[in-house]
Amino acid sequence: MHPAKSVIFFTTGSGAGYGMLIWLAVLSLVGLQPADTFYGLVAFGIAFGLVVGGLVSSTFHLGRPERAWRAMSQWRSSWLSREGIAAIATFGPTGLFALAWVILNENQSYSVGLGIIGAVMSLITVYCTSMIYGSLKTVPAWFTKWTRVAYITFALMTGAVLLWLVSVLFNLPQAPIIGQLSMVFIVLGFVVKLFYWRSVDNAPATSTAESATGLGKLGKISLVEAPHSEDNYLLQEMGYRVARKHSTKLRKIALALGFVVPFILIALAIYGFPQFQLIIASIAVFSGIVGIVTERWLFFAEAKHVVTLYYGESAI
Repeated sequence: MHPAKSVIFFTTGSGAGYGMLIWLAVLSLVGLQPADTFYGLVAFGIAFGLVVGGLVSSTFHLGRPERAWRAMSQWRSSWLSREGIAAIATFGPTGLFALAWVILNENQSYSVGLGIIGAVMSLITVYCTSMIYGSLKTVPAWFTKWTRVAYITFALMTGAVLLWLVSVLFNLPQAPIIGQLSMVFIVLGFVVKLFYWRSVDNAPATSTAESATGLGKLGKISLVEAPHSEDNYLLQEMGYRVARKHSTKLRKIALALGFVVPFILIALAIYGFPQFQLIIASIAVFSGIVGIVTERWLFFAEAKHVVTLYYGESAI
């Protein structure tokens, strides 16, 4: 599939933003977040900025972005509509939670209840986003439970790492705990991604050129001549290919920069060089961004749509 930049930013950016909103509520519930105005402004500013930026960027991939609002009318059958409705609904409780935190310096009692409701809505929104892709039977690489698990795990992982950076910036005494939490979810994300790739690589073909054309009884089917003299929309969007050697190299880069390097750097910041933790945290976040963007690019680039069986693919 064609890895559009807008969709990559949408799925990674909004996921990290929702992850931050979840952790802001959960950690407040257990007393690990200070009800400080400036801290709240920065933390919620980053979270809402990523969420809004991601949602807006997702419309850039539409043919008629000005009609994006109409997609929400199809909530009975469309996960895209459900995702849009859930995203809008999430702003209510999370916005009130943020206002209570920033204006009233209150993130306990009644306000944390709003935060938890917002956290649940954030999880629902991320799940709906994952199902936009995970519900497509026509893309076998996405039609797996690991798509849903990966989206939710990565949202919690990236949100935790970003919140750790903010806590380090403000020199919070709770920063080491948030860093340890980040390390746990980095390990979980690493394992989930390995299982996802293993599942995709070892999955038997669900469709072949023979089954797609209905000519299997005649024997092996092969493409004699291309259906078109030049690329059309289907080939541009659905027929994107990445060489196996590049795919293998990019997978290693995604694992190294998105998981291994941030894990090591967080451990160094907590246990080795706490005096340099802000610099280390900044490098860890930058590395994580590059790695996760690479992972998400591969998520789209490696996926094959069954329509490509009519354009030369032998099995999917």
